[in-house]
Amino acid sequence: MSSSVQNTGYPRVRRMKFRFGQPEPMTKYYAGDDIVLSHLVALLSAVFPPGEESFIRSVRRFADRITDPVLKKRVAAFIGQEAVHGQQHGELNEQLFALGYPLPRVLSRQHSLIQRAERLAPPAAHLAVTAAAEHYTAVLAARVLSSAEIQELAGDPEVRNLLNWHALEELEHKSVAFDVYRSVGGPEWLRIAVMSALYAFTIPVVGLGVLVSILADPAAWQPVTVARQSYRLVRGPIVRGLLGEIQVYLRPGFHPDDVDTGALLRRWQTELFGAEGALVDRVR
Repeated sequence: MSSSVQNTGYPRVRRMKFRFGQPEPMTKYYAGDDIVLSHLVALLSAVFPPGEESFIRSVRRFADRITDPVLKKRVAAFIGQEAVHGQQHGELNEQLFALGYPLPRVLSRQHSLIQRAERLAPPAAHLAVTAAAEHYTAVLAARVLSSAEIQELAGDPEVRNLLNWHALEELEHKSVAFDVYRSVGGPEWLRIAVMSALYAFTIPVVGLGVLVSILADPAAWQPVTVARQSYRLVRGPIVRGLLGEIQVYLRPGFHPDDVDTGALLRRWQTELFGAEGALVDRVR
């Protein structure tokens, strides 16, 4: 049994309902009036609905080969959590589209394109992509939940609530897809090769996506401001040192629970969903 299960039990599926734009409407650049960071969060939110569905499908393709009853329960919780993530980010994406961000609606509806790509990939490679992506999200989640500076950057309080909840649940299920991959005999070379490709291309692709998003927003055509904010983002707590933390996944024999996030996870489970947790009233 993995250490994350030993420490925290099975991931819990929480049916959430966030209140974006209430009681005060969201401002255009909701991340502390930062154009670049607002577009980055909007871009990431845009890819979550189709991305989460793809992750679910990658695990379900191996459902009949999972024999461990503990892993079966963890997979069921993983699927439930990812489904709610996609639904709630879809709600945020509608708000962002109304504010003038076109990419959240365009990208969040690319389900058929992603499914066609999945059919071309071997099932093991699809699952390896999910396991690698889950490592990315776990690293980012730990940064979000451990950095007071990042907490302040979120700006809009309900967007911060969404990101904190999502980050918490990413840590709760960070090793599920990886353990499915291992349990069905996914080869180590393929796991490492898939992450090597993501490692090389993720930041450039995301950077290009943010640029396209900004170019599609005439109000964001402020070159000096955007350049200054881009530099601050790259040098700040979100990006600085990120690749080093991602790189540990490339080590042969690596397991996500080698990175101990147990104390951070327990702290935020209490802060968000304890008896007086900040998000208890968002659970339906």
